[in-house]
Amino acid sequence: MAIQKPKSIKAWAIGAVVVVAVALLVAFQFRGEGGSAKAKTVTIAGIAYPFEGKQVYNGLTGVVIRDGWLKAELAKRGVALALTPVPTAVGGPLINEGFSGKRIDFAAYGDFPAIIAISGGVPLKLVAPMGQGLHSYLVVRNGLAATSIAELKGKRVALHRGRPWELPFSKLIDANGFKQSDFKIVNINPAATPAALASGNIDAAFLLSDGLLLEQKGAGRVIWSTKQAPADWRMRAELFGRGDFVDENPELTQLVVDAYIRAAAWSAQEANRDRVIRDSARGAMPVEIIARDYADDGIPWRERFSPTFTAELVDHYRSVADYAFARGLVRNKVDVDKLIDRRFVAPALRNAKLDGFWSLTAPAPAQAQAAAPKAS
Repeated sequence: MAIQKPKSIKAWAIGAVVVVAVALLVAFQFRGEGGSAKAKTVTIAGIAYPFEGKQVYNGLTGVVIRDGWLKAELAKRGVALALTPVPTAVGGPLINEGFSGKRIDFAAYGDFPAIIAISGGVPLKLVAPMGQGLHSYLVVRNGLAATSIAELKGKRVALHRGRPWELPFSKLIDANGFKQSDFKIVNINPAATPAALASGNIDAAFLLSDGLLLEQKGAGRVIWSTKQAPADWRMRAELFGRGDFVDENPELTQLVVDAYIRAAAWSAQEANRDRVIRDSARGAMPVEIIARDYADDGIPWRERFSPTFTAELVDHYRSVADYAFARGLVRNKVDVDKLIDRRFVAPALRNAKLDGFWSLTAPAPAQAQAAAPKAS
């Protein structure tokens, strides 16, 4: 004779099945391509500066915001655009924390902190290059007659450790047969550098365009810059995406890359040069410093904003990964081939009819420049 289960147990079992079924149904309703949760917001972090009572984003992120195209395209898909401002003084570390905690999906920031994040287990993807890199400057204090890195041996050099410009400094001293222990490295934030130079607490500083500003203010003298060095020595900043978000949301990622390519094409037009320089100065540097930073380095204006993946770009990231690992700044060697994600730039160029707009892309029709998107 079959033993009957108590009705209460039957009811509980049926109820459990119903609950599971409903949960699965709800889950699938909110799952996107590849079985991933459908994103309702795209969050982009970027360096921002206080300007006229508000936070402003300079560079391509600023153009993307002003253009409004990305926000509108996301809205058509029921997705919101969120922006996370990051102060330049804590840029890399704060963005890395945001990526690690899955609070941000994309960020335009530097090569060195990105390599550090990836080595620590954050699955970043480089989804779009952003130009030809940024210059670094070696500044000596007033009263010091040094004219080369060799003459600074044994002296106190300010270098903010772990920031992107540490790599060009390393390449400079390596090329001259030195190592960091040949100098008294002082790890201070660039904001503290002017006072340290003025007081004589440091003899020199290695900085970005801050170095030009120090010279303009009479606080020091620039004796070297990456304008005198191979292109690979310039620190780079790219558009990085959180790997899991990129893989789970390829359509949204394509829209983000499309928007940055449009912004790059607008910025690359000679007619917009003055606006680009003026906007880049907001809250950051005087206009004349930005203009001087761009000047006399042999890079054509249009190519400054090229989003193309080149062998030089890949080699650069390999050198950053090698340096960070060799110096013990990271525990795990980064596989650069896994970092580079080429899926989105070529379609973005085609979507904006920009094939051939930059010299390193495939040949294109003569009307490419006319097809470049406009930003107000």
